[in-house]
Amino acid sequence: MIWAVTSQADLPEGYELGSVTQGFSILECPVGLTRQRNRGLAHISSDPEYVVFFDDDYVPTASCLADIVRAFEIMPEVVGLTGTMLGDGICTCGIEYEEARALVERYEQDRVFPERPSLEPWEGLYGCNMAYRAAAIEGQEFDENLPLYAWQEDVDFAVRVARGRPMGRTDAFAGVHQGIKGGRGSGRRLGYSQIVNPLYLLRKGSMKWRKALVMASRNVIANHVRSARPEPWIDRRGRVVGNWVALWDVARGRVDPMRALEL
Repeated sequence: MIWAVTSQADLPEGYELGSVTQGFSILECPVGLTRQRNRGLAHISSDPEYVVFFDDDYVPTASCLADIVRAFEIMPEVVGLTGTMLGDGICTCGIEYEEARALVERYEQDRVFPERPSLEPWEGLYGCNMAYRAAAIEGQEFDENLPLYAWQEDVDFAVRVARGRPMGRTDAFAGVHQGIKGGRGSGRRLGYSQIVNPLYLLRKGSMKWRKALVMASRNVIANHVRSARPEPWIDRRGRVVGNWVALWDVARGRVDPMRALEL
């Protein structure tokens, strides 16, 4: 297990940066989700069959890792999986840990294991909980040109790994994404990324033009409509500013996700 964090403040009490015990390491990484993921990948010293990524606000079931292994064994053709969400606070004010644990425990009590896990094909995986065959991601890295929260980095990575091979969402494993709002950065930066990142991935070939256009358009509309009465946990007005800076840059032919760092 590898924890890729940016500072001591990211850790629970009793844990120290640089700690290494049998099967467990804590890495200090540069700020930025893609950088943290890449440092974690580079630190893998064994020869695993599978690599699993969990965000620090993802609460899995107790058997989650065993369930992932079972799913890959039953579906040998599949190269990547994302699990069932029992709750997702990303579009709300977030889910407290106690509530997340209650959702997980209720699911564990009522769960019936299917003989064969389901697989719903997805173009990309959900970054808070994604699992890959190690052989499928060998030589791949997350794109560090997508800075900070690195919006859509999970889709970019998954599409590059898939190359026509099956991956998608499954009921084989499950958990709750708390969607904690701390550490997600300014509204201006995210608003900029909401426009530029999809267009950047379109140029790379890891996102189709229709998906990029629909995604960017929906975000612009949502930010403008809701900016009059914004949710307390979302900086809608900051996102609107970021959207317009991005649109101006795109109109001048500039599609550079790193520009968000200047806002």
